Amino acid sequence: MVERVAAALAGWRLGGFLTRELRHEGVRRGFALETFDGRRAVLAHVDLPKRARVGRYGVDLGALEAVAAALDPAAPVDAWLVDEIGPMECLCPAFVAAIRRLAAGPAPLVATVARRGGGFIAEVKRWPGAELWEVTTATRDALPARVLAWLAAHRR
Repeated sequence: MVERVAAALAGWRLGGFLTRELRHEGVRRGFALETFDGRRAVLAHVDLPKRARVGRYGVDLGALEAVAAALDPAAPVDAWLVDEIGPMECLCPAFVAAIRRLAAGPAPLVATVARRGGGFIAEVKRWPGAELWEVTTATRDALPARVLAWLAAHRR
């Protein structure tokens, strides 16, 4: 859904990242982050050391810290797209702090947020002004248009 929104925003300066599944022989083995400025890093993988872990995945906190450093609310962007705020991302205090700064910054922020979770995940959903739209197989095709309309109304 976020990828479709990003594709529709030709001409906008976008910040943030997309999360992609890493698959081998049809089996999900991990996740990669792709920033809108062209950087890519493995976020989590079954073969990564399990010092930081969510389920069967080792999480690369260094990759999250690098992404967090690029999430600067002073950057010249028209909108921030963050795919996603979930348990893996919440393991990194620098990432959590960066998202809080983006939310307080001048450019609109669109983020996918895990359905379940306490802590920062629950906090994001309670932010003043936050609008929550559930992404399901039934809603995902219509949501990009809704998100694009929201962004157009909130562009500065």
